[in-house]
Amino acid sequence: MKYETVIGLEVHAQLKTSSKMYCRCSADYARAAPNTHVCPVCLGMPGTLPVINKQAVEFTIMTALALNCTVSEFSKFDRKNYSYPDLMKGYQISQFDAPIGKGGWMNIEVESKEKRAGITRVHLEEDVAKLVHRAVVGESFSLVDVNRSGSPLMEIVGEPDLRSPEEARQYLMKLHSILRYLDVSTANMEDGSFRCDANVSIRPEGNHDFGAKVEVKNMNSFRSVFRALEFEIIRQTQAVEKGEKIVQETRGWVEQSGETVSQRSKEYAHDYRYFPEPDLPPLSISSNWVEKVKTKLPELPEARRARFVSEYGLPLYDSGVLTIAKEIADYFESVYRAGEGLVPKAVSKWVLGPVSAILNEQVINVTEFSTKVSSKQLAELLLLESKGTINTASAKSILEDMFQSGKSAGAIVSERGLIQISDSGELEKVAAEVIQSNAGAVADYRTGKVQSLTFLVGQVMKLTRGRANPKIVTEVLKKKLGE
Repeated sequence: MKYETVIGLEVHAQLKTSSKMYCRCSADYARAAPNTHVCPVCLGMPGTLPVINKQAVEFTIMTALALNCTVSEFSKFDRKNYSYPDLMKGYQISQFDAPIGKGGWMNIEVESKEKRAGITRVHLEEDVAKLVHRAVVGESFSLVDVNRSGSPLMEIVGEPDLRSPEEARQYLMKLHSILRYLDVSTANMEDGSFRCDANVSIRPEGNHDFGAKVEVKNMNSFRSVFRALEFEIIRQTQAVEKGEKIVQETRGWVEQSGETVSQRSKEYAHDYRYFPEPDLPPLSISSNWVEKVKTKLPELPEARRARFVSEYGLPLYDSGVLTIAKEIADYFESVYRAGEGLVPKAVSKWVLGPVSAILNEQVINVTEFSTKVSSKQLAELLLLESKGTINTASAKSILEDMFQSGKSAGAIVSERGLIQISDSGELEKVAAEVIQSNAGAVADYRTGKVQSLTFLVGQVMKLTRGRANPKIVTEVLKKKLGE
């Protein structure tokens, strides 16, 4: 029997607010000593009263609008009751039946086909504390760092519209890109600012009933999500084919072994005993407030990709890769505008090629790269190449030098004497010397082995220390070899 996979994703994103969700404690806890960004409210002490962070609400409205959701005129906060060591109060202030945003959608692209994935809801809640597990002299124990507790956390719940691990990966990458464009979250998966739980089940093809869903947690990269879903689909399929029953449970992904392991039975909504938060007033979100937030929306990745195609004449592929990350798209546009006469496709080729190679090699982002090579400096280099002052090989070498030294392209060209030789008379002398010294390659070329020409061009480049204009060298060699 063939089975269909059903996947729904729940994404938690920490919001970039200065203070926490319900108190004035700093939300910038990452580099702080344990338990220093705390107060009676986020410690969960009796008698304290929470206050709603307005900026967090606006960030959530902004996200809901970007995801084509309807923003609720009436919203409220609820208590979600459960007992766990990282939740001192014994409940989390979240939202249940009246979220800020609902009924949205997002387009994703898989194998050149576009698919619309539904967004069930976008709501606000508070993050929990962090458990630190230690072992000393053979004894294990856990410590609690409350710094993270109470940080504003936005949850985006997707409809069960995804049908493969690749669709799930593309969904997450698109959502990640949107949040970064909105600048509402750092969305760093490495530090937990962007976390995903996946609900996955299988059912016989053609059957529209949902099977028992398994929630998978502890995935900290797009690759982890993809691998965990692949494993879980195989595990569930094999279990069903053996006649076993799939139970609704929560499983954790173990990166090292590449498998999911059972953690606990999956809770239902009624297990949390939701009821309206008595210490917070309901939220009244007026149409005027929504319109005001809407004016703050930036150009989103999908619209920017379309503009790059129409305005700059870039291929759809280039536009798609450039606009995944806002910083890359900003750098591309800044370079293009800094160099009068530059061709957009040439700038795209450099940003996606040599620049990206340095980013990957150095494990840095384009913002860090631009502190060494500004958009104006890269534009200067590309103009030198486009005018024929230097060749492409020299330009790539100069870019690496610029990144290491911080010097301008012009200064490096002067220091290293890299001005391209385009004088055909000068190049004819070098070509004659190469032809005389490489009789075998010359004979091969004249018998039809055209690849020998590439070798001879390389010899000219070697003698000129890479300064020769390859195009003119090729023309000169062809002329001389045809004599």
